[in-house]
Amino acid sequence: MTEGDPDGRGDDADVADGDDADVTQSDRDEGAGDVEPLIADLLDGNHRALARTITKIENRSPGYRRLVSQLHAHTGHADVIGITGSPGAGKSTLVDKLAKAYRDRGLTVGVIAIDPASPFTGGAVLGDRIRMASNVGDMDVFFRSMSARGTLGGLSTATTDAVKALDAFGKDKILVETVGAGQNEVDIVRTADTVAVLVPPSSGDDVQMLKAGILEIADLFVVNKADLDGADRTVQELREMLQLRDGDVQVGGGHHGFEETTVDVGGGGEGRSGNGGGGGDSAADGPAVDDADAVEPWDPPIVETVANRGEGVDDFIDALAAHRSHLVESGRLESKARTRYAEEIRTLLREDVRGLLADEIEARGGLDEHVDAVLRRETDPYTVAEEILEPLADCVAERRE
Repeated sequence: MTEGDPDGRGDDADVADGDDADVTQSDRDEGAGDVEPLIADLLDGNHRALARTITKIENRSPGYRRLVSQLHAHTGHADVIGITGSPGAGKSTLVDKLAKAYRDRGLTVGVIAIDPASPFTGGAVLGDRIRMASNVGDMDVFFRSMSARGTLGGLSTATTDAVKALDAFGKDKILVETVGAGQNEVDIVRTADTVAVLVPPSSGDDVQMLKAGILEIADLFVVNKADLDGADRTVQELREMLQLRDGDVQVGGGHHGFEETTVDVGGGGEGRSGNGGGGGDSAADGPAVDDADAVEPWDPPIVETVANRGEGVDDFIDALAAHRSHLVESGRLESKARTRYAEEIRTLLREDVRGLLADEIEARGGLDEHVDAVLRRETDPYTVAEEILEPLADCVAERRE
């Protein structure tokens, strides 16, 4: 198993920890000259180049944008699977067994484990590799820990770019294990083709938690540690919740094939990418499907596993394959990709506009003077915002004309 450094950042972390906001556009363009050799090595199957690429991406090092841009043409082939769920559900163990099972079938695997961010370095702190023992020494399983960088959804902005690097490298299956932060764990839908939500046997608290939001992102459920007491009850509760959802939410609120109705379900938050609730511009989400002969809606299955013994992993793989086939046959795979890229473009625009505004504020001497004026009631926050934005808006208007 190929790995990065203990903090999940590789061996050439040449940029200090911090947010992308600290990196200017000129900084991004500098150092771009070493991009071509790195890309050539990555496409040639050099795992060290892959590790360096992900490090550059995660650190937002100089030249990373050009790097990701040139990798994009080589992507679109991998099957991206998101593994999420509450802490303690056994995600890391199941990912380890899943990777081994795929390798036994002759497939190459890339694993990105999103860990909580260290308050001191910003890097990943858990190091899930200690539970990835089954694939040690296998060069065709590339494992990397990445920091959540404080994002509520448990995924850093760099994760999407890291997935692109693994895809361009030629990995058949890319497994993204999230940090496990409960109902906030919904960012995974923007990255993965299929999302599996793990639920451990419990008294029902975890299943109740799913009602708060994470239920809607699942393409399939996995009741792990199914040999423990309470597993049967958890499976039954999940079935009841799915039946209730199908009965109460199917028209105008769901996303697992519910777009076959003619009801517009846009504008309902982030939603499941490409499954009717994209949370963005409806035009970017692709046309709605209203053909009477459309593929049947996807009904999320419930799979029982005992990951530490490898039990149920084959059933899990079969369920993942079935969902992949459904996406292809229904045309949702392309639609999901369309929605994903639309959201990615919006995210990049937000980041860049934030950077432009930061530069403009700095050029004006910072906000202190404006804040003092607001405190003296000589102006107000809305007027200050308009004044700062005015030159940028004028430039945009001139270019548009």
